[in-house]
Amino acid sequence: MAPAYRPPVVFLVNGAPDSAMGIRARSFARRLEGEFAIHIAHRRSNKVFAIFWFFCFLLRTRPSVCYVLDMAFSAVCAAGLYRTLSRCRVVIDTGDAIYQLSQSAGTRGPIGLWLTRLLEQFSLSMSDRIVVRSHPHQELLAARRITAEVIPDGVDTTQFLPQSVPELRRKYGLEGFTVIGLLGSLIWSPRWNMCYGWDLIEVLGQLRDQPVKGLIIGDGSGLKILKEQCAAYGIEDRILFLGRLPYDELPRYLNLMDICLNTQTNDIPGQVRTTGKLPLYLACGRFVLSSAVGEAVRTLPPEMLVPYHGIKDQDYPDRLAERVRDILKDSSCLNRHESSVQIALANFDYDVLATTLRGTIDGVLPSPPGARPRGSR
Repeated sequence: MAPAYRPPVVFLVNGAPDSAMGIRARSFARRLEGEFAIHIAHRRSNKVFAIFWFFCFLLRTRPSVCYVLDMAFSAVCAAGLYRTLSRCRVVIDTGDAIYQLSQSAGTRGPIGLWLTRLLEQFSLSMSDRIVVRSHPHQELLAARRITAEVIPDGVDTTQFLPQSVPELRRKYGLEGFTVIGLLGSLIWSPRWNMCYGWDLIEVLGQLRDQPVKGLIIGDGSGLKILKEQCAAYGIEDRILFLGRLPYDELPRYLNLMDICLNTQTNDIPGQVRTTGKLPLYLACGRFVLSSAVGEAVRTLPPEMLVPYHGIKDQDYPDRLAERVRDILKDSSCLNRHESSVQIALANFDYDVLATTLRGTIDGVLPSPPGARPRGSR
């Protein structure tokens, strides 16, 4: 009996194999390889050369569907070019409103912003299907009469799960302390004078009288500035900066955190972003304190949400510190690990998300001449 035909699908990843999109691509590929012949290409070298590299990869593999992970210049251009020469369908998976994000960051001039807008418009117009990672992003596009499917950032719940790590707590001197932590890229925004972790430093400064310590995993241009702020507050002994850790080691270190911070700005870029960190926190059974913005409002229970206003809410650390003080008086919520895990299983488990993606790819696959559509099985 001849083996079942598996339509070829290429994942174009705007990043290295160990990047967030590289992990997302591999996670989906493992779960869909029985249905499709999946090939993964990661971005190499500079953006212009990467177009050529991606295009040549597509010519070699001749996919029926090209799935682009992140609305980025190189992969989008290569996919669009290959689409003009073939029957290949293109799906673009994006987690950001890239034009509004560039505007907010303030790091690009008028020409850069114009090119970003052009890239976004081209991506939305040439793709056969758009995948976004939050419902607010879907609603934002719907207001522009653009249909998008929601497939959030995911997590492997067999890899990220609650576990006891007493040896790590001893190693880092965390015994007897409630640990407040976060994972993220510490990219400093000169325009807004902040990066991930700015609110944690402020909270620790207010809770000097409490048995709490901070933990930050990640690196970037803001790391040095955050350390300087700790020195100014005299709380260097209250926080650990562990830098960037290998992805496979994250589960153990996330389990060091009793409270995980998930802070997004209350503007369009923050509202549409799920962030890949939230699924990891929840799968590890951590208690999350999140800004009440975007997908978190839809996903998390009220006790995990803290109001946040505008882009940099100067009063947000005060509200966070007050919530932490309440938790320290009654810490029972920190032991309800299963509640967090259930949220992850229901909303972010890759096994669930892969089922949705399977339907998305099936829905755009071109049918071979004379064959019934795949959806008619």
